[in-house]
Amino acid sequence: MGELIVLRHGETEWSRARRHTGRTDLPLTERGEEQARSLVPLVAGRDITRVVTSPAERARRTAELAGLRIDATDPDLWEWDYGGYEGITSAEIRERRPGWYLWDDGVVPGDADHPGEAVGRVGERVDAALARVRPLLEDGDVALVAHGHLLRILTARWLGLEPALGRLFALDTGTMSTLGTEHGRPVITSWNVPPG
Repeated sequence: MGELIVLRHGETEWSRARRHTGRTDLPLTERGEEQARSLVPLVAGRDITRVVTSPAERARRTAELAGLRIDATDPDLWEWDYGGYEGITSAEIRERRPGWYLWDDGVVPGDADHPGEAVGRVGERVDAALARVRPLLEDGDVALVAHGHLLRILTARWLGLEPALGRLFALDTGTMSTLGTEHGRPVITSWNVPPG
């Protein structure tokens, strides 16, 4: 049985500024590209049989620079849709909503195309993505390249936890984590491993 290799994309201008970046498709910064290239040694020795990314450019570019051949993009791996909080920081949100915390309080609706998502809806999306990749693990490792909050929720769901418990798993840009099993039960086998 293979492991699920979880790669968070490299840095973007908005991730560096700590702005919520859901559906805005930003490129990697120069540092983000360096982070992605630095992942090569971490993935090079793995038996990766399938690579699935978010449709976002930042995820696809990270996979390419890490030396991975993308087999598919999965729209269920898009980042959390932050609705009206897209592009702004938690500090800015707290100016209007003192004490606000994404994992407890959620997002406000945005426009008709991006109305925002409840954490439970993101959990449903990652459950669907996990259902598609789990059978592939019988053939070896599967790499998923996506986004911080989404991958934290995916990890919670891998472990059988409620989606909002993704808050327990801090995840930096340009890092690798692995999810596997021990005695047939889901576990985290490594977490937030920096490149190089």
